[in-house]
Amino acid sequence: MQIILMEKVAHLGNLGDVVKVKDGYARNFLIPQGVAKRVTPANLAVFETKRAELEKAQAEKLAGARALAEKIEGTTVQLTRKASVDGRLFGSVSTADIAEALHAQGHAAVDKSMVRLPQGPLKLVADEHIQIALHGDVVVMVTVSVLGEQ
Repeated sequence: MQIILMEKVAHLGNLGDVVKVKDGYARNFLIPQGVAKRVTPANLAVFETKRAELEKAQAEKLAGARALAEKIEGTTVQLTRKASVDGRLFGSVSTADIAEALHAQGHAAVDKSMVRLPQGPLKLVADEHIQIALHGDVVVMVTVSVLGEQ
């Protein structure tokens, strides 16, 4: 199915690009999220009339993400979990835990979907450097310090 992107989508394209994707991806995710529309002459005309305001909105989102990135960059988050003698956690530290800790520090704009844990949840007592993707183009590093309690 051919769609026109209404905003930048990672690994797919930028605002205004006409791309071909699988039908299910378009129908079940992109179109309901408002990220894309089907390519029809009517939708292309509507997009061209709204292009300037969509570009302005995207630029505002990017500027907001960059301002937030300056505040968050280099932040250290400490989380305490029960751990064994050898440093393994009895549970784990997930993206939701990290987002909640950042929210408690005053960074309310960070959502759990923005936290990137490529190796999965943290399961050891250690300091980990993780990425927070605030926008498709803005990624910051945060240190998560997992402390163990007996």
